[in-house]
Amino acid sequence: MSASPFLLPPAPSRLDVVRERVRLRPLVDTDVEAMVAYRGDPDVCRFLPFEPQSADDIRKRIGYLFGGTSIEGERGGVVLAIEQLDDAAVIGDVVLFRLDAASGSAEIGWVMSPAAAGRGLATEAVRALVDTAFSVYGLRRLVARIDADNVRSIALAERIGMRREAHLVENEWFKGRWSDEVDYAVLAREWTLQG
Repeated sequence: MSASPFLLPPAPSRLDVVRERVRLRPLVDTDVEAMVAYRGDPDVCRFLPFEPQSADDIRKRIGYLFGGTSIEGERGGVVLAIEQLDDAAVIGDVVLFRLDAASGSAEIGWVMSPAAAGRGLATEAVRALVDTAFSVYGLRRLVARIDADNVRSIALAERIGMRREAHLVENEWFKGRWSDEVDYAVLAREWTLQG
């Protein structure tokens, strides 16, 4: 195999993505209290790769990413707060991680507060994340790995136009059961066509 011709542009030093009703911005320590409200909820964490989190758990797990905008390296990533514009409340977070710089690909994920459900805010935020991954970070492919029982996240991936690529049957022991994983993806050129 030959070397990849793909090159990532430098990460921005400041990131502030504003849409109609939400803003994506780097997390800061003062966001932790709002994050505990949803990341500490067992129902929210049911399909996430962690148990309900305390403030200390959040700082240990993703605190090294607070305030950052770089996605360099396998351990790197960007976690962005989803801030509701009308009241500046943090209603969730989105993540861009598992960067493969050689292929220009990364994984995306999202966590939303149940208080924000049913208003299209998650859809708006995840669309903004995908736009940012392609236009700011210069990626060419994004993947979302979703538990097959997580019907809300599957619906969100489909609503924003991601393509279902795989259904992995009982591929992982997850929270006391063999779980199925559904993989969704989108390429930058496909996203541009959706425009």
